[in-house]
Amino acid sequence: MKPKKFINIAADAVDEFISGLLIQYPNHLRKLANHQVILHSSFATQNKDAHPNKSRVSLLSGGGSGHEPSHAGFVGENMLSGAILGGIFASPSVNSILAAIRAATLTSSEGGKGCLLIVKNYTGDRLNFGMACEIANAEGRLVKMVVVADDCAIERKKGITGARGVAGTVLVHKIAGGAAGKGLDLDKVTKIAETVSKSVGSLGCALNTVTIPGADKVNDRFSKADDAGEPMMELGLGIHGEAGIRQCPLMSCDDIAKEMLSIIQSYGRDVDSKIVPLYKPNDELIVLVNNLGGTSNFEMSLLARSLVTQLEAAGCKAKRVLVGSFMTSFDMQGASVSILPCTGDISKDLLNLFDEKTDAPGWLAADVWNNGDNRPSASEIEEIVVEKDANAAENLPPVLINDYSNKARDIVSQCAIALANAEPTLTKYDTIVGDGDCGITMQRGAKEVLSRLESKLLRVDNPVNTFADLADAVSASMGGSSGILLELMFRKASTSLQSVSGDGITPKDMAVAFRNGCEAVSFYGGAQEGSRTMLDAMFPASAAMLAGDGADMQASANAAQKGADATAAMISADAGRSNYLSEEVLKGTPDPGAVAVALVLGTMAKALE
Repeated sequence: MKPKKFINIAADAVDEFISGLLIQYPNHLRKLANHQVILHSSFATQNKDAHPNKSRVSLLSGGGSGHEPSHAGFVGENMLSGAILGGIFASPSVNSILAAIRAATLTSSEGGKGCLLIVKNYTGDRLNFGMACEIANAEGRLVKMVVVADDCAIERKKGITGARGVAGTVLVHKIAGGAAGKGLDLDKVTKIAETVSKSVGSLGCALNTVTIPGADKVNDRFSKADDAGEPMMELGLGIHGEAGIRQCPLMSCDDIAKEMLSIIQSYGRDVDSKIVPLYKPNDELIVLVNNLGGTSNFEMSLLARSLVTQLEAAGCKAKRVLVGSFMTSFDMQGASVSILPCTGDISKDLLNLFDEKTDAPGWLAADVWNNGDNRPSASEIEEIVVEKDANAAENLPPVLINDYSNKARDIVSQCAIALANAEPTLTKYDTIVGDGDCGITMQRGAKEVLSRLESKLLRVDNPVNTFADLADAVSASMGGSSGILLELMFRKASTSLQSVSGDGITPKDMAVAFRNGCEAVSFYGGAQEGSRTMLDAMFPASAAMLAGDGADMQASANAAQKGADATAAMISADAGRSNYLSEEVLKGTPDPGAVAVALVLGTMAKALE
């Protein structure tokens, strides 16, 4: 299958990406003429005395395109001075890297503070950045290079190539950028960058690998199930889709986190030529959970929770947690975690430098937590519980309806039974013009009402309480749009009756309360009479009830039935699931919600005969 991408011509994609960046950040970024290089706008000055390199070390990074926001997204104050973009997953040229160095770095004789190149450990990047570094130094520009090799998926003894540079590189950008912003000299900035590079460990995992723009077909390298039919995933793959440690059946989020942390911890870090575990209890950690491009924010939060929970269960303190897209791989459905222990003499310095503010557009700042053993966010805000007023009954208006309690009990019971028994009919109609759940939803609500009536949880002493309890029953049982709309109607009716004027609640007040309930359904739900919903039965019934001052229930029932029948002739719907359906599907089938309303009002009329 041919992959689907938002793209014009693959060969032009990097240039068009740069153009898109410049449109988004007109004041922040500049392109270097003749090269795929992005620089901070402060380097646009023609005045060498105002050149940023006069006051601070410049930082440059880059690599193949397709890992955005790395690296152009990290150009900003206290981060990168510029980024050199190669082709898709291809190293940038020596000429472009050298041009970026020249633009960002004055010669020593001009008062330049020097430049640090931060390079991911790939052969092409090392060679091309290295060559540009040597040429620039020969020109009198003070340039150094740090290579980041943070991928814990590659065995330490596996050849001379070494571990790949992955998302941990971003932490080098951030902390070295903070050091440069503080005015530290090139040697100190380089030393800090090297410290971070040697200390950070990363590992990726993916459920599906990457398909690059311009590819002839989707990359399905491990999208197939195993022999037992289980979907597969991969641990340790690289940011270009390179094979990882192993493929395995899909694991739970907690198990994925456990496996990733175990590999990172076992890989360890080099301290005085000795490999020690990457982190230990009581270590303060910076944890970067990186979206590799195609993972939802929801899933990223789940994975972050699993990782941090397990790290802290091991006695560590995740002082800075970053979750988002930092170094992606186009559409790879995966994630990586990078862990930086802030230990030793410079632990406080690392956190302080990391916290330096930046305006880099791709940077997602961490919410800083410095004090206390527990995050402030771990403390929940207490819910405000409103207790039912023990004296509420004394404050209710009296009921001026003859034998209200017995009538209300009979009506509620008979209506609930009729509605529950109508499930097959309502389901039949809703299967045609909706999603098929109306009958079951109404039946569920009716059974809850009957249960509460029998257990005397549904009060029939006063209409204010009756409607409020009906709303509670519907809220607890029905769900869906019809459930919340009926709850709104009952609650509005209850509050309307609570504030009636005069000597007490009369049949006319009940009619007004019903009308107010209908209007609440319309206001909050957005539908009107004629929208092919339950309101096509409710509003006509309400009008008839008001016309008779609440005394002619049969007229109200007849109006509801007429309104429900009329929905069968409506060939369009403005609300609900029917809104998605064609004229041919709708024609001849009444709205199930309107049918339910007509059934209830008809049952009420018979109960009052």
